[in-house]
Amino acid sequence: MFSRLSEKLQGVFKDLRGHGKISETNVGDALREVRMALLDADVHYQVAKDFVAKVREKALGEAVLRSVTPGQQIVKIFHEELCGLLGGDPAPLDLAKPARILMVGLNGAGKTTSSAKLARLLKSQGRSPLLIASDLFRPAAIEQLAVLGEQIGSPVFRPEPGETDIVKSAARALEWCAATGGDVQIFDTAGRQEIDGPLVRELVALRDFLKPQEILLVCDAATGQQAVSVAEHFHSALGITGIVLTKLDGDARGGAALSLRAVTGRPIKFSGIGEKIDQFEPFYPDRLAGRILGMGDVVSLVEKAAEAITEADARRMEEKLRTSGFDLEDFLQQFKMLKRMGPLENILGMIPGMDKLKDSSIDEKQLKRVEAIVLSMTPQERTRPDILNARRRQRVARGSGTTVTEVNNLLLRFSQMRKMMKNAGQMKKMMSRAGKNFGFPIPRGS
Repeated sequence: MFSRLSEKLQGVFKDLRGHGKISETNVGDALREVRMALLDADVHYQVAKDFVAKVREKALGEAVLRSVTPGQQIVKIFHEELCGLLGGDPAPLDLAKPARILMVGLNGAGKTTSSAKLARLLKSQGRSPLLIASDLFRPAAIEQLAVLGEQIGSPVFRPEPGETDIVKSAARALEWCAATGGDVQIFDTAGRQEIDGPLVRELVALRDFLKPQEILLVCDAATGQQAVSVAEHFHSALGITGIVLTKLDGDARGGAALSLRAVTGRPIKFSGIGEKIDQFEPFYPDRLAGRILGMGDVVSLVEKAAEAITEADARRMEEKLRTSGFDLEDFLQQFKMLKRMGPLENILGMIPGMDKLKDSSIDEKQLKRVEAIVLSMTPQERTRPDILNARRRQRVARGSGTTVTEVNNLLLRFSQMRKMMKNAGQMKKMMSRAGKNFGFPIPRGS
């Protein structure tokens, strides 16, 4: 996400840093490039204009122009203004009782999936969410929510077959909620291909009956300026309290995210970063601003790593590395942990400077081939790669759909890595760096 915008902004900053002294002309030229980059990323025209004006005012201040590192100062101003544009501090949900959340939006934006993803996230935080199917217009949405509810272990209310009265169905749903228990009620409402009178009247009636604390608009980031128009209409009709931005993993421009907060005055509360049920997270403006400006997002990276690997696993792996006992079985487990952290492109975007290496150094298809090779080995072969003779390697190649050359290359690289691990001094330096960067304990005498 934001790949085009990020690339162009980093190009502008690189040029600014190249000047030992910055003038008004330098700043003016750079900001023209920035404005064009924002518009190309599908940011709303007025939002782009106001953003550039704010940056210009601060960037032309005497403290910046006479600074020892004026280029760095301007990047800092960009980061601050970008955080403000995206909403400043994170906006938590209002879950005061009865904790009702109305999910609204057009068809195809991801309302039903986002409802289930939100329920799963709340469950992971110790809540007991209930999912209420309130789309009387599209029966398939009811079935979809039921399947997703079963998948995450959350009860789902289904309206009566043929029911057309949304308020009557909601009244039954509240009775069901009271009998079922739970502490958060998530209503997945109907959508249309476009906003029309019947849809608005139905949603207003449902809002007035339920009086929800939260009305979350689900917007598809890939629709660009259409998402901004949709947000304006829904906010005007319902008074939304927040936004869920979906498909951020697939939109190279990302301008909708930069426009929605400014246009509606309502915060982006969650973002969908993939199709899987767990690829949904709270929206942190400062972290996204860092990713856009190429600064990475180490906090989110550490959080994802903590979800994917337990402390016991980390200590066990550390011991394996220290004693040179790391084998292909361990490699496979590490690979699975990496996959649990989410799409590789998203993970790389969190590492400062790593975005520049994506296209040239990382190939997800190649990584899948590597995984297939290891999976085609027997447990004994993974723990003792030295027994992989020519006949066994041919079998592994056939089983993984690769070539013997690819199998040989993998084993050669793995052997080289193990030799490096046997160098105690080199390993100690590596572990020391890891400890400083990520807080891992470094054993004495290693």
